Amino acid sequence: MEKFGFSILKARHINYDSNDKSIAEYISEREPSFRICIECGCCTATCTTGNFTRFSLRELQILLKRGENESVREVINKCMLCGKCTLACPRGVNTRNVILLAREAFQKRLKNAV
Repeated sequence: MEKFGFSILKARHINYDSNDKSIAEYISEREPSFRICIECGCCTATCTTGNFTRFSLRELQILLKRGENESVREVINKCMLCGKCTLACPRGVNTRNVILLAREAFQKRLKNAV
């Protein structure tokens, strides 16, 4: 293996096979437009909540697709469901519904765990 003067830190490795993608699958089944998101950031740029907090819809979608659900669960309730993100999306992703479905999936997971 050749060395190029850099290496990826162990903390930055993402094992996609071991991550839980069940929340993303739940959303994709119920909101097909979730799959066509290109993570351009238009939703985050228009987000009212994102202007006042560390909430980023773009980051949430990336994390969901990676299966990094715990990070999403911590911030998902910050969304005010105003719908500006849906209006700004160039791909027509129903981001508002994506948030609602993610919340629903996390609630179902909690109920099943108890």
